[in-house]
Amino acid sequence: MRAERCEKARANSRMIRSAFWALIGLAASMSLGTVGHSQSAPVVRVDTGELQGVLADGVVSFKGIPFAAPPVGDLRWRPPQPAAKWTGVRQAAEFGADCMQGRFGPAVRAPSEDCLYLNVWRPADPAVGNLPVMVWIYGGGFTGGSSSSPNTSGVGFAKHGVVLVAMNYRVGRFGFFAHPALSRERPDDMKGNYAYMDQIAALQWVQRNIVAFGGNPNNVTIFGFSAGGVSVHSLLASPLARGLFHKAIVESGGSRDSVLTARPMSKDGVDPNYPVSAETIGTQFANSMGIEGTDQAALARLRGLSADEVLRGAPAQPGATAPPYETTPILDGKLITETAETAYKAHHQPRVPLMLGSNSADTAGNRVRARTKEEFFARYGQWSAEAKAAYDPDGTTELPTMVSRANDDFGQAEPARFAANAFAASGSPVYLYRFSYVQTSMREQMRAGAPHGGEISYVFGTLSAGRGGPPTAEDLTVSKMAQAYWVNFAKSGDPNGAGLPTWPRHVAGKDQIFDFRPDGTAGAGPDSRKARLDVTEKATDSGKRDDSAVARH
Repeated sequence: MRAERCEKARANSRMIRSAFWALIGLAASMSLGTVGHSQSAPVVRVDTGELQGVLADGVVSFKGIPFAAPPVGDLRWRPPQPAAKWTGVRQAAEFGADCMQGRFGPAVRAPSEDCLYLNVWRPADPAVGNLPVMVWIYGGGFTGGSSSSPNTSGVGFAKHGVVLVAMNYRVGRFGFFAHPALSRERPDDMKGNYAYMDQIAALQWVQRNIVAFGGNPNNVTIFGFSAGGVSVHSLLASPLARGLFHKAIVESGGSRDSVLTARPMSKDGVDPNYPVSAETIGTQFANSMGIEGTDQAALARLRGLSADEVLRGAPAQPGATAPPYETTPILDGKLITETAETAYKAHHQPRVPLMLGSNSADTAGNRVRARTKEEFFARYGQWSAEAKAAYDPDGTTELPTMVSRANDDFGQAEPARFAANAFAASGSPVYLYRFSYVQTSMREQMRAGAPHGGEISYVFGTLSAGRGGPPTAEDLTVSKMAQAYWVNFAKSGDPNGAGLPTWPRHVAGKDQIFDFRPDGTAGAGPDSRKARLDVTEKATDSGKRDDSAVARH
């Protein structure tokens, strides 16, 4: 019976993921048909040359703008270098390539190492200036993602008076990689966190150039989902990102150590969450490709590998048991000097407005595992009775449901509350949310609630036909409301505005949540998950983190 319940839960999880990606794919099919050209396409000048955009439906888009040199050849695993200047007017009508990756969801653009491009959307009215700027950082587990996804088109934000920027950044082994030979090469260069270096280079580009698009470089909001949310937390904690943005939004981006956070550069066995260092992982990869040694000849051979070889690694050998390692940021000592959790506990974060939250069924990864209820409760140690009262008060909750809820709480809901409390305690304006609404046509597939990433199409205004039909009036109303909160926050650091339910500022320890409710309404009230999040916090702070750490780290 237990096996049947587990298999049923896995089938439901697969169905939810399938429905989610179907929703995104349908958004793509609809959005790709809406782009048009105009004879009055504007030209702007940036620091590398002139760009001609595309005017359509009251919005001007500039796509495929290089913000750094292609990180290929000798520039593989180097900090982003300045983009080359050009003469004449460069056409900015097509997206650049996605960064090198395996398929992540529906294919958008063919991937390439030559991928450091960004896109800008702004209102068509040339008289409009000094606009708020929002910079989107995509998710994808640091192994995939795209700034050209139709689901995150900047058209909707531009129509509401925002300049929207979306950048590519390197992922997988291209984005996070360390090796002793790399550490010795150019010792003054930053190492390891090439994905974050790309994000910072794009933010620096915004500071230099966004005025040309009508944007205000002194009013920049960074926002991201999943690994993009982890990136926002990392940028909040990084000394090298200070001054490049002024507000931040984290959508399902954790904040606690062990969920896509930083591993040691070169020391093994010093971090219980990441016992294997980045250099050890890099050396093991090199060895698997037949590259021995740690000298410059070894580095030359690593850079001589094809992009596909770096992406996929060596073919699996019969009987091999090489452990898989998650792609994670690295404690390099310059860009990442401490994790977000460490920074927030020490009050090292900047005092900036913060909006953050997660979704009602936000399970992203099997971080919490248990084969029986007894095993589940035992993982909470001295708080096992408290866990039972929170997750199975009357003894009737099925184990797969408990595990799914615990994964949501551990990976997303409790870390969001932790970060909200830390920023509020330091005096920052904080707005904490939970997104519980599911598109009408998707409710049969998403009975557990809004999945990881389920808020994105509402925030961007890119809802499309889900299984069962197009968006209803209620769906569109929720999307309009969500986008209005995001736009208001970008403009002023406060999501509230005329005609919207009041979203109160978060008070540390008060345990209130602003919920985008399943019935299409929204409002603040006591967090119904308080007991679950309290016991999750106790177990987390006591050192109980990821049940699958040995297998993945």
